[in-house]
Amino acid sequence: MAQTFTNLLTHVIFSTKGRVRSIQPQWKPRLLAYMGGIIRELDGKAVAIDGTGDHVHMLLWMPPTRSISETLRVLKTNSSRWVNRERGMRRDFTWQAGYGAFSVSHSNAPAVVRYIRGQEKHHRRVSFQEEFVKLLQKNNIEYDERYIWE
Repeated sequence: MAQTFTNLLTHVIFSTKGRVRSIQPQWKPRLLAYMGGIIRELDGKAVAIDGTGDHVHMLLWMPPTRSISETLRVLKTNSSRWVNRERGMRRDFTWQAGYGAFSVSHSNAPAVVRYIRGQEKHHRRVSFQEEFVKLLQKNNIEYDERYIWE
């Protein structure tokens, strides 16, 4: 085959360090927009981004030249720096070290987008921890709960 064809959609989830509810409603829209801009700078597309005070969900399309780990390293580093600069603080806002990344088929993307856009409502009923463990189970990812939470 003379060309490479991909459709690499990934549902990414990560939390603030210690799951502290430090994403404030008054600046959350600007943070999410800034994160979308970082993804564009990495030649990707943030199909959907939303979250709550303690975590973020993203549906990302990334080119095959970018690894998820490198993408998230750049995204988390730059977005936490932006939050701290915007809030006039140094190193106060921090993301957790790890993340969850789950592949999404093109046919399932609309359902994932609806799920991501409904985070505030969803988390009135389900905690982040419960949600994350369910996603690990749904995706047949082995885990030891002693090591999930920092």
